[in-house]
Amino acid sequence: MARQVIVITGASAGIGRATARLFGARGAQVALLARGRAGLDGAAKDVENAGGTALAIPTDVADCRQVEAAATQVENDLGPIDVWINVAFTSVFAPFHEVEPEEFRRVTEVSYLGFVYGTMAALSRMRTRDRGTIVQVGSALGERSIPLQSAYCGAKHAINGFTESLRTELMHDGSNIHVTVVQMPAVNTPQFCWVLSRLPNHPQPVPPIYQPEVAARGVVFAADHPQRKQYWVGVSTVGTLLGQKIAPALLDRYLARTGYQSQQTADKAVAGRPHNLWEPVDGTDGHDHGAHGEFDNRAHRRAPQLWFSHHAGLLSAAAAVTATATGAAVAWLRHR
Repeated sequence: MARQVIVITGASAGIGRATARLFGARGAQVALLARGRAGLDGAAKDVENAGGTALAIPTDVADCRQVEAAATQVENDLGPIDVWINVAFTSVFAPFHEVEPEEFRRVTEVSYLGFVYGTMAALSRMRTRDRGTIVQVGSALGERSIPLQSAYCGAKHAINGFTESLRTELMHDGSNIHVTVVQMPAVNTPQFCWVLSRLPNHPQPVPPIYQPEVAARGVVFAADHPQRKQYWVGVSTVGTLLGQKIAPALLDRYLARTGYQSQQTADKAVAGRPHNLWEPVDGTDGHDHGAHGEFDNRAHRRAPQLWFSHHAGLLSAAAAVTATATGAAVAWLRHR
């Protein structure tokens, strides 16, 4: 496990950056794919300082040729890929009628097709060995959309559909390759500092907000235990996904009323703020933005729900034992 070869897209910041650091602490060989040079260099230092081996490869995941070339370089330099983790994304914060067609296309190409291209590159190599794991970093918004993020929500929904199809194909083939999805809550990443936004106020993640390390622990666990179809991170993800199953129409009305305000701070937006839709911000300002965003004072460092998500089988067994014991006790009392 210590010498695993791990590929992480979107590794220069946020969840990808925090995940790379955790794998580095296990001594893994971590290939870091992202556009921004400063963020990639910072992520490589994180991995190496933690005890791992880093390989930084500037890559735009919206370009399938760049993704394929990166995969080839990884296997040439580090060896066969054991785990491929798709994280990279971008977004536009605006009502749908204010989003330009080329902007919507760009979000889709990065946030959806980037996952498709990464999965293609990984799978073509893993199939020859009949082993490997692919982890898709999804979102609660891939099951329950919210206003002001139509392109991003559409991409996350598409990832779920595409991954389900792929999973059934692998099952049909009796393959030993696993693919799983980790559905995320709102996370304190730098995206809210550099996302393209047409909102009147500064964008923010919808509370409750979690630190990237919480999300990263969920990703690493999923990579180690990929047999499950999905993992949920954060109590807000659980509430959102269950609410969508039980009362979707009620959620529609609730989000129509609260979804605009909850995604904005009280601070007015800064006109002309740089964004990363077309070019990485750290590629222009030369600044490594790290894993965290600007909401450290509001972000949770732990998610007790994560333990329950990781031990679902144990909890089910405990519930079954409790139910059996209760039934036996009731039967004994009735026959006394």
